[in-house]
Amino acid sequence: MLDGQCLTIEGVVAVARDVQIPVTIAPHALEHLARSRRAVDAAIASGATMYGINTGFGKLANVRIAPGDLDRLQINLLRSHAAGVGDPLPPDVVRAVMLLRANVLLRQTSGVRPELAQALVALLNAGLVPWVPEQGSVGASGDLAPLSHLALVLMGEGWVLGPGRNPELRPADTALAQAGLRPYRFAPKEGLAFINGTQAQTAILALLVHDSWVLWRTALGAAAMTLEALRGTPTPLDPRIHAARPHVGQARAARLMAHLLRDSAIRESHRHGDPRVQDAYSLRCTPQVLGAVADTLSFAESTARVELNASTDNPLVFLLPDDTAEHPSGEVLSGGNFHGQPVAQALDFLAIALTTLQAIAERRVERLVNPDLSQGLPAFLTASPGLSSGHMMVQITAAALVAESRTLAYPASIGSIPTDANQEDFVPMGMAAAWKVRRILANAERVVAAELLSGSQGLEFLKPLTPGKGVGELLHRIRNLTPPILPLVEDRPPSPDLEQLSQAIHAGLLDPGEP
Repeated sequence: MLDGQCLTIEGVVAVARDVQIPVTIAPHALEHLARSRRAVDAAIASGATMYGINTGFGKLANVRIAPGDLDRLQINLLRSHAAGVGDPLPPDVVRAVMLLRANVLLRQTSGVRPELAQALVALLNAGLVPWVPEQGSVGASGDLAPLSHLALVLMGEGWVLGPGRNPELRPADTALAQAGLRPYRFAPKEGLAFINGTQAQTAILALLVHDSWVLWRTALGAAAMTLEALRGTPTPLDPRIHAARPHVGQARAARLMAHLLRDSAIRESHRHGDPRVQDAYSLRCTPQVLGAVADTLSFAESTARVELNASTDNPLVFLLPDDTAEHPSGEVLSGGNFHGQPVAQALDFLAIALTTLQAIAERRVERLVNPDLSQGLPAFLTASPGLSSGHMMVQITAAALVAESRTLAYPASIGSIPTDANQEDFVPMGMAAAWKVRRILANAERVVAAELLSGSQGLEFLKPLTPGKGVGELLHRIRNLTPPILPLVEDRPPSPDLEQLSQAIHAGLLDPGEP
């Protein structure tokens, strides 16, 4: 139930990825919105000059629009700003954008009619997914192009994606009619309120935060599996070490790894007589590295949670104390809450964190396949090195993905290019940051898949010794995927295993949870 105040990341993920979940609107939110709209209508009737309501936009803000053209002004805005290009955003992202936009429009500051939020929720509940190109937004004044393509569908223009995996596009007017919906006609202020906002980049951030936490926990499971396969020591996980340097994420990472490694027969087999004093950094410092990743994820999560329920359109409507139904009274103030810098920076930090996560995972894959480093495991994790290449290419693929992610991790939020005749002279490039992180996340999932594939293979050579209970459970899940990821006996293409594991990671099937 949307009310403009209480939307959560968990709710966004649920609605974005399950079309069966109905969305409703809290009645009190509609009542508050109606009050706000009365104040807007009163201000329009008074003849006061208000940006984007009876003026042009951006550099054209000084052009006064005739009263008879105010509706047309909004429609022209939406049509002219639907300038997106490239591949369409995935359906779950578009559904998240719709949910966020409806939620923010319900805030009293938006000044739109309740019918606009209701029309958007009806579109969402009908399961219609507008065709929204992923390129064309600079992140201020909000995600203008993506949101304009969404608005076109509400008007009965533009295109709707085919159902399921069907790539065929349907005209929006046809899709609305088939769903029993009528095109919406935008009133003064409503077009501007609809597209002035960060909801495209924020929707992607919210989904990425959820998926990144799933990956983070799975990456710690992979690290624990590698530690077992390489017969490393869990001593660096001692909670006293992490209490002495009390970063929240670091202690959290160490606690999860220790939990996964409890009751390990492999550990007991080399507890005494092992000449090694310390393991390499990629094993010993996993809590410190992935702990820093966790703290960055927490920052990105906090940014997303604020932005989900924030007023990001312009201008904003603020009711005055003497406002009543008989005498509407409010101020319409122009500001810059549409600027996506907070979201863009969170996305950039997330890009760096996810690149770090996969980079240290790739180093552990190297230790698993390299006979000079793998503590007695056969070269490239095959029983017949030379005749077979085993997991040689698994590490090479992981290295290629990390190299790509490193090039993508350069921040987008510092790359402003002035727009709109230099009226919008500093923009955050939030959607560029979002596109990059989506690619980096996919790379990271595949690199962790590579570690799970090699780590599980390494454990085969230590049988009948058994790993810690948590690692054993993770190994059981890998071996029982459909189809199961079986131990390597003779060479086979690693690609299908890697893709299946990465999909399982993304779906949360290999998420060990937290104690």
